[in-house]
Amino acid sequence: MPDHGATVAVIAGGTQGLGLAIAERLIADGCRQMVISGREVLRGEDAAAQLRQTGADVRFLPADMGVTEEAIALIDRTASRFGRVTALVNSAAATDRGSILDTTPDRFDHIFAVNTRGAFFALQRFAQLAIENGHPAQAVNILSMVIHCGQTFLAPYSASKAALANITKNAAHTLRHHKIRVNGINCGWMDTPGEDMIQRKYHGAGDDWLQKAEAKQPMGMLVKPAHVAELASFMLSASSGVMTGALVDFDQTISGAYPE
Repeated sequence: MPDHGATVAVIAGGTQGLGLAIAERLIADGCRQMVISGREVLRGEDAAAQLRQTGADVRFLPADMGVTEEAIALIDRTASRFGRVTALVNSAAATDRGSILDTTPDRFDHIFAVNTRGAFFALQRFAQLAIENGHPAQAVNILSMVIHCGQTFLAPYSASKAALANITKNAAHTLRHHKIRVNGINCGWMDTPGEDMIQRKYHGAGDDWLQKAEAKQPMGMLVKPAHVAELASFMLSASSGVMTGALVDFDQTISGAYPE
């Protein structure tokens, strides 16, 4: 079982869905010092208050990961509060739709700013501080199965996550001699509040969309945040040993498999 008794964590995008599930898992595994971030202040404050009921010192810091300065400041402000940061989760994401035929430059830039650039510079600052302070550290980037291709309507999103997948491996290669490990999780179609909003906003889904979607899945469910959170906690802990540069597909579809 992962032991996070000495972990000081930052979870970008930690106020709902998978990010919040990871926060809950880290606390269950012993973490007592944590910052969660997001753009919606009321939701973030409510989430932090609920997490503090466990006895952990959890603070919400508003941050738009699409603004590079805010992504960097998130790490600095956490280090200022707790003295150091030993675990980073890049879970914030923009999931706007767009294909190769209709994506605008502004939408492309926004998606890459949040999903790629913000995560890159948060990871950079996280690694810089760990090296300056001389302690090991672990990071997990939340990726997606779409790095392998993606649906037609997810062209810029897929590209942004594919870029972050490369950043994950490249950073792992660069930082391993500093005892900083970086891994990624390629999540499949997931049951989250954000996905519910997307289905209704972009795909005209009704109240029964989840039931219908899960009925068509091989294992009768979409990916559940709590399941992914356990893997993230493992990756962020000493239990995962020297594991670094790994990109784990977390889905019931198999990349490269074709109908027989």
